[in-house]
Amino acid sequence: MIRRILFIVLFNIISTTLFAQPQTREELEKQRQQLKKEIEETEQMLNNNKKQTKENILQYNLISKKVNLQDRVIDNINKDLNVLNNNMYKISKDINRYDRLLDTLKQEYAKSMVYAYKNRSNYDFLNFIFSSANFNDAIKRINYLKSYRTYREMQGQNILRTQNLRKKRITDLSSTKEVKNKVLEVQSKEMAVLETQQKEKDRVLAELKKQGKQLNKQIEAKRKQMQKVNNAIAAAIKKAQAEAREKAMKEAAKEKERLRKEAEKNKTNNTNIPITKTTTTPTKTTPAKPVESVLLNADNIALNASFEKNKGTLPWPLDKGMVLMHYGKNTLPSGTVMDVTSVTISSDIGTTVKAVFDGTVSTVQVIEDMTVVIIQHGRYFTTYSNLSGVTVQRGQQIKTGQSIGRVAANFDGVGAVDFYISNENSNYDPEKWLRRK
Repeated sequence: MIRRILFIVLFNIISTTLFAQPQTREELEKQRQQLKKEIEETEQMLNNNKKQTKENILQYNLISKKVNLQDRVIDNINKDLNVLNNNMYKISKDINRYDRLLDTLKQEYAKSMVYAYKNRSNYDFLNFIFSSANFNDAIKRINYLKSYRTYREMQGQNILRTQNLRKKRITDLSSTKEVKNKVLEVQSKEMAVLETQQKEKDRVLAELKKQGKQLNKQIEAKRKQMQKVNNAIAAAIKKAQAEAREKAMKEAAKEKERLRKEAEKNKTNNTNIPITKTTTTPTKTTPAKPVESVLLNADNIALNASFEKNKGTLPWPLDKGMVLMHYGKNTLPSGTVMDVTSVTISSDIGTTVKAVFDGTVSTVQVIEDMTVVIIQHGRYFTTYSNLSGVTVQRGQQIKTGQSIGRVAANFDGVGAVDFYISNENSNYDPEKWLRRK
């Protein structure tokens, strides 16, 4: 019975140690490495920006991102410490369990040894056997004595085995404490890094506040620029609607002419056929289903459905970059709130800008020394603002991932592109349509 209990205890301990904890620490380590990689990429972008310009909103956002990533690194380390603390707690429980088990085994072994000592003489052994009622009873008593001797040996082996397992868990506890101490050292270093980054963030914020008047001028210029882009999008949609209506009217006129000619042909063919009066019952006509959008036709309805189906999985227009401003209200370092209808993505000047989906170029327009490209995807339109070196033209068919131009410099002198998603009714948050990074 004791052997069975010992087996169950050991199995539970080994299962917990081998299968639960190491995977969790491995996942935390992978997450930490990924965060470190993102921090390195952000640091590289920050260094490139420092070489080109003075303190600006991009620099502030990059430093803020670094601080957030560093916070996540420290949070990751705290989780790792929690795992180690849990492991130490479990190991301590195992050691205590072994201590209790050893006490029980030693007590049982001591009792058996006392009993064996009291019945150690050969006379008692023979007397126990020869006092049997019959031969079969004597055989049973001999087997009992043998099994009792085997049981005592097993008790000794269980004590030694339990002592070895306890010793191993003590070693595990010691090594876990060493690992924890190393993680605590890493935590201390990362906390110092976070403190340095926070000071740098505060310094850049103070510099930006000193540039208050200049920043306000840039913000006002940016608002005007975005309004002109929104006007260009609205004009492109109206133009597309007008062209769609004109095309629909021409097709309707052609169909009407075809039906007229067919009716005249049938009238000529039926002039010699006797006319018989027939009574017809009027049939109830089903009203035509209203058209969802004038922009939808047989040519692009499938493309439109495909665009909608890919919501949340569209590729980003830039392979590498950082979101400078999100769709909606953005609070700038100066405290000014700026409401935008696009997502602003910053990247190196000259970086290739790609179409996010198949479509037709609706507009290529220059607004304040920057080029704007609008692409139609059924009833949806994607707009790429602040481009240079545009390589497409109006009416051109575009494929997903095709280059349409390059990133130009914004008011701060850093590379940035404004990306819009719209239809005839409203603007949409582009980040909800693009795949998650």
